[in-house]
Amino acid sequence: MIYPVVAYGDPVLKKRAEAIGRDYPELPKIIENMFETMYKSQGVGLAAPQIGLSIRLFVIDGSPFDDEDDSLSGFKKVFINAQITEESGDPWKMNEGCLSIPRVREDVLRKESIVIEYFDEHWNKHVETYSGIAARIIQHEYDHIEGVLITDHISPLRRRLIQKKLDDISKGKINVEYKMRFPVKK
Repeated sequence: MIYPVVAYGDPVLKKRAEAIGRDYPELPKIIENMFETMYKSQGVGLAAPQIGLSIRLFVIDGSPFDDEDDSLSGFKKVFINAQITEESGDPWKMNEGCLSIPRVREDVLRKESIVIEYFDEHWNKHVETYSGIAARIIQHEYDHIEGVLITDHISPLRRRLIQKKLDDISKGKINVEYKMRFPVKK
């Protein structure tokens, strides 16, 4: 089942998500549907708040970037109750987009490396270190479970310059190739 992606302006995207337990209802099906939604939307990551669930869950598949970094080939993971415990290295900019903010791309400054603790879909605990594009993909999706969007990483001036685009997105005045759920339709 393909979920509609929640659009910019919906309060669920600005809320810090809650941790879940092993008994969370239909979790395997939600994960399967999140991957299906992510692929249909041509994304490399999708967080539960983007489908309207304020829970600490996100999925990633970095394979589309394997031409830039061959370690991303087959880099498909599920992160449950993730916590980034360390960020290090020199900050670097990369142009990022977001399924919840279609047709808006912004340069986002992020640290080079992270250490993250999380559970996978089988409830195995992991503590792993990532760097480069893998770290960036994870940081972007992690931001979603913290209630942070790429628009929170840009200057107030830049945000004012794109405000009409953001308003149009929240009102559903945008055409995309995937299903979306808009907070305000006027």
